[in-house]
Amino acid sequence: YLGVACSLAISLLLGVGLPFVLYGIFSSGEIWNFSMLLLVGLFLSFIFSAIAFFIALRNENRIKGFGLAILVWLFFAVIYDGLFLLALSMFSDYPLESFAIGASLFNPIDLSRILILLKLDISALMGYTGAVIQNFMGTVLGMACSLGVLALWVLLPAWGIRWVAVRKDF
Repeated sequence: YLGVACSLAISLLLGVGLPFVLYGIFSSGEIWNFSMLLLVGLFLSFIFSAIAFFIALRNENRIKGFGLAILVWLFFAVIYDGLFLLALSMFSDYPLESFAIGASLFNPIDLSRILILLKLDISALMGYTGAVIQNFMGTVLGMACSLGVLALWVLLPAWGIRWVAVRKDF
């Protein structure tokens, strides 16, 4: 797992970092926004590599494992957002700010998007809920909590990989 995840991380650092370095990111004020982009990208690389390895170890049938991996990606990338927006629109008469913050912690892609939007300081584009999210996740405690949840998203599948690998008869 670490070999694949680290090679993806190095590829991300070189593929995204090198053009920005050549462009002169160190002399601009956007270095912190860029560092958040890299950090979130690294987290997502490690998260989805761990999920993929966990799925691969749990399934003997390659086709079923491949289908499950695509389904998990599709769920996090598309379906979760649709269900999230459906819940927000169905229960729009109720205060859903804390629900929106809590539900965004269960999707690493959404959490990463929110962190980048908050770092770019364009959360006003997200409306009233964006202001509430800015009040929580825009603080140092909120950023630390969000990065901690992303770290948990890395650690839980990695622990699952270890748990399955120890019990599996190769």
